[in-house]
Amino acid sequence: QVQLVESGGGLVQPGGSLRLSCAASGFTFSRSPMSWYRQAPGKEREFVARITSTGANTNYRDSVKDRFTISRDNAKNTLYLQMNSLKPEDTAIYYCLGYGSWGQGTQVTVSS
Repeated sequence: QVQLVESGGGLVQPGGSLRLSCAASGFTFSRSPMSWYRQAPGKEREFVARITSTGANTNYRDSVKDRFTISRDNAKNTLYLQMNSLKPEDTAIYYCLGYGSWGQGTQVTVSS
């Protein structure tokens, strides 16, 4: 079955960095576009970034452009999200989405 397992979340100070990972299994990862979403407390889940199957094209929500980078390693069936210059408003549970399935999420908290 399809399985997506996120990791790499944690507590970081404003201006800090984190790299999230999403390990995929149960489908042909190298043929699947992948995305990151996030959900802050009391808010709806929102799109963060998307990457095509080959990694050739990416797109981001405006508020994370130039700070976040989505990437993938098709040999390792893993999706990444490098997050730099983190802000308190980036605090959320981050989820990966692929092949119609969601991971369980990883908590990112940005606070001093």
